[in-house]
Amino acid sequence: MACEGCNCGKAEQEAKEIAQLSPEELKARLEEAEKRAASAEKLLRELQRAEANGSTNGKVHRQYRSKIWFDNKEDPSATALHIERYLNFGLTREELKSGKPIIGIAQTGSDLSPCNRHHLELAKRVREGIRTAGGVCLEFPVHPIQETGKRPGPALDRNLAYLGLVELLFGYPIDGVVLLTGCDKTTPACLMAACTLNIPAIVMNVGPMLNGYYNGELAGSGTAIWKARELHATGAITTEQFSEIAEGSAPSVGHCNTMGTASTMNAMAEALGMALPGSATIPAPYRDRGECAYLTGLRIVELTEQNIRPSDILVREAFENAIVANTAIGGSTNAPIHVNAIAKCIGVPLNNDDWERVGYHVPLLLNIQPAGEYLCEEYYRAGGLPAIMAELFANGIGHPNAMTVNGKTIGENCIGKFSTDRRVIKPYNEPMVASAGFLNLKGTLFDSAIMKTCVISDEFRKRYLSNPNDPNAFEGPVVVFDGPEDYHANIEKLPEIDEHTILLIRGAGPIGYPGAAEVVNMQPPARLLKQNVTSLPCIGDGRQSGTSGSPSILNASPEAALSQGLAILKNGDRLRIDLNKRSADILLPKEEIERRKQELMKNGGYKIPESQTPWQEIYRDTVEQLDAGMAPKSVDRYRNIAERFIPRDSH
Repeated sequence: MACEGCNCGKAEQEAKEIAQLSPEELKARLEEAEKRAASAEKLLRELQRAEANGSTNGKVHRQYRSKIWFDNKEDPSATALHIERYLNFGLTREELKSGKPIIGIAQTGSDLSPCNRHHLELAKRVREGIRTAGGVCLEFPVHPIQETGKRPGPALDRNLAYLGLVELLFGYPIDGVVLLTGCDKTTPACLMAACTLNIPAIVMNVGPMLNGYYNGELAGSGTAIWKARELHATGAITTEQFSEIAEGSAPSVGHCNTMGTASTMNAMAEALGMALPGSATIPAPYRDRGECAYLTGLRIVELTEQNIRPSDILVREAFENAIVANTAIGGSTNAPIHVNAIAKCIGVPLNNDDWERVGYHVPLLLNIQPAGEYLCEEYYRAGGLPAIMAELFANGIGHPNAMTVNGKTIGENCIGKFSTDRRVIKPYNEPMVASAGFLNLKGTLFDSAIMKTCVISDEFRKRYLSNPNDPNAFEGPVVVFDGPEDYHANIEKLPEIDEHTILLIRGAGPIGYPGAAEVVNMQPPARLLKQNVTSLPCIGDGRQSGTSGSPSILNASPEAALSQGLAILKNGDRLRIDLNKRSADILLPKEEIERRKQELMKNGGYKIPESQTPWQEIYRDTVEQLDAGMAPKSVDRYRNIAERFIPRDSH
C-alpha cells in the first residue's frame, strides 16, 4: 500500500519496469538520462553565469580575477605593489584599474621554435583585436618546443610547457588567454593548461608552410624526408641531394605543410570548438592568417566578458567530433595521445577504445600527404576543416550541435560548406579509404597500441594481410632493437631480416627514452629496399612522426621500461597480429611468458638510460603511459583551479 502523499508506489512501479528491461534497453535509457543530466547542468551553468555577470543592453558587467592584483580595496598596499611595476613599460594605472579584462597572449614563437616563430609577428594583430574589443594585453613566453631541434625528444617538454603555462595563468593577473599554437606539442600543452585553469581561452594557430617543391614535384614536410631516406639508403641520391630535398620541403614560415602532427593537432583544436572555424589550415604567410589573428583577439575579449570557459565547450560530443575529424583528414597517430591528455585535464573520460569505436569506420576524405597527394595550400583552398565536417554532418557522422568559441555550434559553422575541389576533399560516398580510423590492438604483447589503417599500402596489404586462409592477420619472427641507437647500428648487419620479419623497437616510451621518441617507423635494410620491400611490420613502445606513411603498431602501453610484454621478447620469437580480432600476441606458452617476466624482475627489470637532467628524472616519476595521454599523473586533482583557488599574496 502506497504511503499517503508520497511517491513510493510510483517508485516501486518504476523499479519493476527497470528490472524487466534488457541490458540493451537499460543501456539506452541510461545514456538518455546522462544526456538530459548534461543538458540540465549546462543550462544551470548558463543561468548562474548570467546571474553572476548581470547584463545591461547586451553589455556584460563582471568582476575579473585580475582585480585581486590591480584593484584590491581590502589591501591597497598590495594593489600599489602590483600596479607599480606594470607601469614601467607604458601601461597606465587607469587601464589596469578600469575593470577591463586582462588578456594573456601565450607566445610559443621564438628562435628556438622556428615553426612557431611567425607568431612574433602575428601577436601584433592579436593585440590590436584585443585592444579594439576593450581588453588589456599581457604577452608572455611559453616554454619552447621544437619538433626537430630538441633532444632527446620534444615530447619530453610537452608536460613541462603545460606545467609552466599553468603556473603563469594561475599566478599572474590573467582573465582570458589566446593560445598561440603551431608545432606539434605546443597545441596540446597550451590546451591542457587552459583546461586545468578553466579560464576563457581560444586557440590561434601559426599556420602551415607554403607548398614545398623539389625538381618540380611537391615535397611535403617530413614526408619528403622519409622518401629521401629510402633513396639515400639504396644509393639513388647523394648526401647533398638528401639535404636539398629536405630544404625544398620547408619554403616559408609556418609548421609542416603535410597532415603531420602539427596540422593534425590544430585541426583537433578547431574540431573541438576551441579555434575559429576555418582557422586551422590558413597558410602562415597568407594575409588571411593576419586577419584571423585580429578576429581571435576580438573574440577572446567577448569570451572573457561572457565567462565562456573550456568546460563549456569541451564536452563529450566535442571530443567525438575531434575523433571523426581525425579519421576523415588522415590525422596523426599522435592525436590520441594528445587529445586523451586534454580530455583528462578537463575531466572527460576518453581512451583508445573510444578512438576505434567512434572513428574507425569513418572514411578518409582528405587527399593530402602522407596518406594522399597534396599539401596544405590545396587543403585550405579546397575549404579546410569546415568542408570536411560538412561531409560528415551531411551523412550523420558527428555532433553538429556542439558549441564552439565563436558562439555558434559547429554545425552552424560548417553545414553546407562543401568543397568545390574534389581532387583534394572527396565526397563522403567516394572516399580514398572506406574505413580509415585507428585500430586499438591488445594482447599478451601489450594492453593497447594504435595502428593507422589509412596508410596501409597495397604492397603491405598484399604481402602481410591477404592470406585467404587467414585474412587481415600475419605471423612472423621478431627482431628486437633496444632503442634507436641499436637499430641504426645493426639494421644492415642482421642477415636473418627478410620480408617476413617483424621489427620491434623498445625502450622508446615515456619512461624508457624518456619522453617517447618518434622511432617506430623503422626502414627495412637497403637490400630489401632494392627488392621493393619498402616497409616491414613495425611495432614499438615509442611513437612515429605524423608525417610518416608507415602502418606501424605504436604507442604500445605498457612500455618495456615497466618490464611487461615487450621487455621479455628475444630475437626469433614469433608474434601474431590479427586485425580482425584487434589482437597482438606473443606465440609462447603462458608459463614461458610468466617465467621470463619473473627472471627479468629478478635481474633488476628492463634497463633504461640514466636521467641526464633534473627534469628527465621528475618527468619519469610523474608521467602516465601513452594510452593515458602521457599526462602528469596528478592532473585529476587539479581541475578548474582558477575558480577553486585564489593565489596567496606574495608580499
